[in-house]
Amino acid sequence: MTRQQPHDRDVHPQTRAVHPPVITPVASRPLGVPIYQGHLFGFDSADALANAFGAPDGAFMYARMGNPTVRSFERALAEMEGGAGAHATASGMGAVNAVLMALLRSGDHIIAQSSLYGGTYALLHDLADRWGVELTHIPGDDPAEVREALRPNTRLLYLETISNPVTHVTDIPAFTEAVRGTDVLTVVDNTFAPLLCTPIEHGADIVVHSATKFIGGHGDIIGGATVFADPAVHQRVWEHATELGATADPFAAWLAIRGLATLPMRVARQSASALDLARRLAAHPAVARVHYPGLPDHPQHELARHLLPDGSGGVLAFDPAGGREAGRVFSEAVQLVTLGPSLGAAATLLMHPASTSHRQLDAASLAAAGVGEGTVRLSVGLEHPDDLWADIEQALAVLTSPGPTARLAARP
Repeated sequence: MTRQQPHDRDVHPQTRAVHPPVITPVASRPLGVPIYQGHLFGFDSADALANAFGAPDGAFMYARMGNPTVRSFERALAEMEGGAGAHATASGMGAVNAVLMALLRSGDHIIAQSSLYGGTYALLHDLADRWGVELTHIPGDDPAEVREALRPNTRLLYLETISNPVTHVTDIPAFTEAVRGTDVLTVVDNTFAPLLCTPIEHGADIVVHSATKFIGGHGDIIGGATVFADPAVHQRVWEHATELGATADPFAAWLAIRGLATLPMRVARQSASALDLARRLAAHPAVARVHYPGLPDHPQHELARHLLPDGSGGVLAFDPAGGREAGRVFSEAVQLVTLGPSLGAAATLLMHPASTSHRQLDAASLAAAGVGEGTVRLSVGLEHPDDLWADIEQALAVLTSPGPTARLAARP
């Protein structure tokens, strides 16, 4: 039975003010996804309300559990990644937390590559220190490392498609094959490679994204998402994530949907510009090393050609000659490029990982992750590459100009 709505009743004006009519389009439909900012939904059936508490794809009831705008983003991303379902979160770290805390308990063991985003690295070590989760780091170069690290209590293998910040490329098909036949779930952070790689296609069980980055694409949202190959795993993580409260905001989800529409063009342009800048940096005398999978001397270049056939992504890193001080001087010398956090935006962003995103790592851990004291991470935007190079080149010139900084580039 459909209940009579308050605005259809003979009620006082004060009541009408609280209960305006809710308009549902008839004989037409919105061409864009509407923003359902409201967080509450009404029911005519008590059983229907009760059932809405139980599943990630159930009836909408309370926005922490599900929202039409958010679900539109989730379904679009799941289809893009080839998953059975997705869950949008309030941030990329919200997605990582939801997965790890839903699937691990004290005494479990996780295997993770050494080269990881600093926030993920810190979270893993926090789980190890405070909750008794056992943790093994591996270089991520050979799947034999996984087989050697496996234990009876191993529950997760955590990888990044392209690692942050030194662009290590993981052989996802080989690493997922290494745990095939076990109860180990493979989690892949695909933030650096949306559209360029679909980890589920290569055997991954869970894909993690910081939608703040390339998916959002404009530097104006905070969001994250997890995509699942198995609906049962999706259910487990959704249940914990809604309890954790790491739920995406409808407006942020709407902006992420906007970002998906231009993602193919942006990723293609940013990948092409990143390769162009990587080649120029590699030829510059003030640069000791460039980390970019599109360069022939990158350790995983051949793997990248097959795993990332449409481009190596919009992020590169490089080591200016002169170490940590050279990285600081260069970072402060750029003018068009912005010294600031995050990546994947329309504007080019630069950061010094050792003092920012990877500040939690000591010198030994930085070395194990391949991050130098002076390494600079460059997230290439949509500006013309010639304009970007002109700015980068003048900043590099500061390192070799007469004065105290000139000696930096001469250091081994």
